[in-house]
Amino acid sequence: MTRLSQRIAEIVESQTLAMTKKARELKAAGRDIISLSIGEPDFDTPAFICEAAHAAAQKGHTHYPPVAGIPELRSAICQKLERENGVTFSPDQIMVSSGAKQSLINAVLALINPGDEVILPAPFWVSYPTMVQYAGGTVVPITTQASSDFKVSAEQLEAAITERTRLLIFSSPCNPSGSVMTQAELKAWAEVLERHPQVFIISDEIYEHIQYGQSHQSLAQFDSLRDRLAIVNGFSKGYAMTGWRLGYLAGPQDLVQACDKIQGLFTSGANSVAQWAGVAALTGDQSEVKAMCQTFETRRNLVLEELRQIPNLTIPTPAGAFYVFPDVQAYYGKKSPEGLTISNGDDLCLYLLESAGVSCVSGAGFGSPECIRLSYAASEESLLKACVRMKQAFASLS
Repeated sequence: MTRLSQRIAEIVESQTLAMTKKARELKAAGRDIISLSIGEPDFDTPAFICEAAHAAAQKGHTHYPPVAGIPELRSAICQKLERENGVTFSPDQIMVSSGAKQSLINAVLALINPGDEVILPAPFWVSYPTMVQYAGGTVVPITTQASSDFKVSAEQLEAAITERTRLLIFSSPCNPSGSVMTQAELKAWAEVLERHPQVFIISDEIYEHIQYGQSHQSLAQFDSLRDRLAIVNGFSKGYAMTGWRLGYLAGPQDLVQACDKIQGLFTSGANSVAQWAGVAALTGDQSEVKAMCQTFETRRNLVLEELRQIPNLTIPTPAGAFYVFPDVQAYYGKKSPEGLTISNGDDLCLYLLESAGVSCVSGAGFGSPECIRLSYAASEESLLKACVRMKQAFASLS
């Protein structure tokens, strides 16, 4: 057997990817599986973006791009941030990567030394803690509940900060809960963070364009934090460009230079044709982005109406992203018709997959073991069918 490094053993596989893989295997074996586990829009990339990529390839934009991104995209990102978010960055403060995930790991590796503490409001995206641990950092989770809409108060944030705290990572809209921080809530956070200048902030805003009935608010709007804050965003969710692998970081120039150095070691520049597609996405007609968001809102309402018919589930109304994150712990300790005891969210997700043919993800990997995550980035027909099956499966537990 090949002798592998300890580093490999320390990498925890994403529960989202693991469940999606299992669902695909069952589907390939002939099972009727409805997958609600992966965070991927079911829409195709808008045609004008694909056409821009095709045109770029025809024009010969197929060579190595700069590690930090082509000038045209970095400039378009700056214009977008000014236009949509009211924050000013220069192109040398922008780092383009092969997806927002690469932007995140670049920043974590650039910022964290062994022993540094990193605050993660829970629930958090499954990859955050593994990234922190890979860099040698110590994860400091702040737990929340469905009753508070899975939001961390300013008082909780203050209590979690120590002299060893180096970084805060959070997402709004949040994956997995769909919670969205308001301007007032972010202002309260900013007042706390102003008292702790050693804390850097990564604001993951990948779901920015999928919000319902409210405008996006970024912690970057507070000038007092701008020199120690990075926005991470990308094209996968809002523009249905998951397979293009394109994301970016906007932050202090010294951090961008450090990320450039790390990315130059691992991958160099992101796909050149994808970058030209990104230029088109940011500068083109945004009507399809808005239409996709409206469809997600319709699906959200459908799923909430159906799942709230299941007794003893607590399901806050998500204000963004495309997930519901029900508290299901009332069913822990119950048994399936086959005699399987549901001890936790992992057991429940496996039960739903095997008995109902519905794939979802345990909340344990997100820091909320009392919950499970379901994506409503699927057709209404599939969602209705999945909800009917889940209602029957929950009713069968005793």
